[in-house]
Amino acid sequence: MTSTLPVRYKEITASGLRHEARATTMVWRREMIRFSHDRMRVFAMLVQPLLFLFVMGTGLASVVRAGDGLDFRTFLFPGVLAMSVLFSAAFSGISLVWDREFGFLREMLVAPVSKAAIVVGKCLGGATTATLQAVVLLALAGVVGVPYHPVLLAELVVLLFIGAFMLTSMGVLLSARITQIQAAMPASQLIIMPMMFLSGALFPMANLPGWLAVLTKLNPLTYVVQPMRTVIFEHLDVPPAALAAFGSDVTWGGWQVPILLQVAVAVGVTGLIVALAVALFSRTD
Repeated sequence: MTSTLPVRYKEITASGLRHEARATTMVWRREMIRFSHDRMRVFAMLVQPLLFLFVMGTGLASVVRAGDGLDFRTFLFPGVLAMSVLFSAAFSGISLVWDREFGFLREMLVAPVSKAAIVVGKCLGGATTATLQAVVLLALAGVVGVPYHPVLLAELVVLLFIGAFMLTSMGVLLSARITQIQAAMPASQLIIMPMMFLSGALFPMANLPGWLAVLTKLNPLTYVVQPMRTVIFEHLDVPPAALAAFGSDVTWGGWQVPILLQVAVAVGVTGLIVALAVALFSRTD
């Protein structure tokens, strides 16, 4: 009889994992269906990055000289990509506040699934929809001098998904304690706007004042934006002078942080935020 216990335990564990995976998939599918039915949201979320890229980028290019062979819009492009997922992902996360107001969140929380499955499914859905929106912007890469290299595009999509997952999880974390959408919107803006401006999305990391350099290195979004800029520059013939002024190196105490470690920091912070969100929702009524 005892010899059958390990087999039964494995069967129960496998069944439980399949159940949790199915619940996560259902929450993800709900986000995808909601996204497909909200075309105005897709359009609105794309307009702002396009304005930054072609209006602000073109205007600043006339006064900011990045050097021969480097268009300022090329420098700006990874920051605009990050912006395209920033707002969409964060708002996907705080949409849980709507679910709470309409009672759908309570139904999910009392369902016979773990809170982790709900949170991860929500984050996956928000990250997927935000990344899909950013892919539309990738189609414009050639317009700003970024090559359509398959490896480059794949690397950018992966980095965008990591950033989108991070930002969606932040929105979910906010939703764990905010009960009204009127409070959720300004709270999310209070977080995502500083993250955008302190990530180096709109300005180079070189020669920053000491206090600003510290803030950019404490910002987890920096470790998504700067790797995107690095992989783009690796596929371009950037003049040395322009690379020195507009490079994407992140340093800790004078040590240049490798790109893989930067990505690992972003992934680690994302995992921590998801764990906090799960813990908070476990105490949510």
